[in-house]
Amino acid sequence: MEVLRPQLVKIEGRIYRKNFIQEQTYQHEDEDEDFYGEPMECAEELSDSCVVEQTERGFQCAVAVPSPLFKYIIGKKGETRKKLEMETRTSINIPKPGMEGEIVITGQQRGGVISAKTRIDVLVESFRRKQPFTHFLSFSLNQPDVQEGFLKFQEKVLEKCSMDRGVSSCLFQNPAKLHLTVGTLVLLSDQEIQRACELLQQCKEEFINKIAGGEPLLAEMLGIEYMNDDPSMMDVLYAKVHMRDGSDRLQLIADQLVERFVLSGLMMKEWDRVKLHATVMNTLFRKDPTAEDRNSAPAGKSGPRERESFDGRNILKPLSCTRFVVFKGNYVCRRKDEDCEKR
Repeated sequence: MEVLRPQLVKIEGRIYRKNFIQEQTYQHEDEDEDFYGEPMECAEELSDSCVVEQTERGFQCAVAVPSPLFKYIIGKKGETRKKLEMETRTSINIPKPGMEGEIVITGQQRGGVISAKTRIDVLVESFRRKQPFTHFLSFSLNQPDVQEGFLKFQEKVLEKCSMDRGVSSCLFQNPAKLHLTVGTLVLLSDQEIQRACELLQQCKEEFINKIAGGEPLLAEMLGIEYMNDDPSMMDVLYAKVHMRDGSDRLQLIADQLVERFVLSGLMMKEWDRVKLHATVMNTLFRKDPTAEDRNSAPAGKSGPRERESFDGRNILKPLSCTRFVVFKGNYVCRRKDEDCEKR
């Protein structure tokens, strides 16, 4: 970690510095680190999302944490929890393995309970960043006309370029999964999935219908482009997407969706604006046909996959102006292993 440029973690409108303490090893997760934020200033302040109750024995606060993240609060042999309890003078009760529920913090001092809660928030947010994404927020492109246009493109590529290095039918996206990725999410509980669905519905009511004018947006997949700098060493080939009327309404909706989901804590912001594109060929599919485009996704624990690039120069020459089809955009939130459904 760069000492002068430490990683910053945003929690409920505040920014905290991530302090490295020491490496911890967990079974099957050797790369995880054990860290938590240093004592926080303004410990008596608390967000509206959490309530500290006064009890006969002091103060108590319940923190909603997805069960897959409990182990990071506990730490190796319980060391992280013990240290949190010692430094905040609290008791932290965590549900047993395999059980769902809230983490309950109790203590004699209200400030100590709030401090423990804040540190747990920092831990949860930091380790959440290491989890592989579980869901997409996307515009589905699975209409029959889109799939037909895509299959014709695939047929032309294999007909003209099948002898080029690395080009194979296994590189092409599953037509049922064609989509424009708006953002990726790490949803680790049914409650978080429900929150995401409710927020998406709110976005529809508050600004999507207004921008779209209450009508489906007509867009088209026109032309292809590649992600890296060398067309002879491609990993991802994608179709460019444009509004049929030349407006930026689709871009506005995508950017505002990301902004709202980032503010809710359900998504991490990676870029200033969404890059609207539909992946049509990806070398990740060579070894795993169920893989998704990870170019816009946060790094997961599994690390980068080995990729065998392909030579796409001849694909670009005759097919660079390929017009796939005009489509009507429908937005969905789906699991990363789920086919796009019409919604």
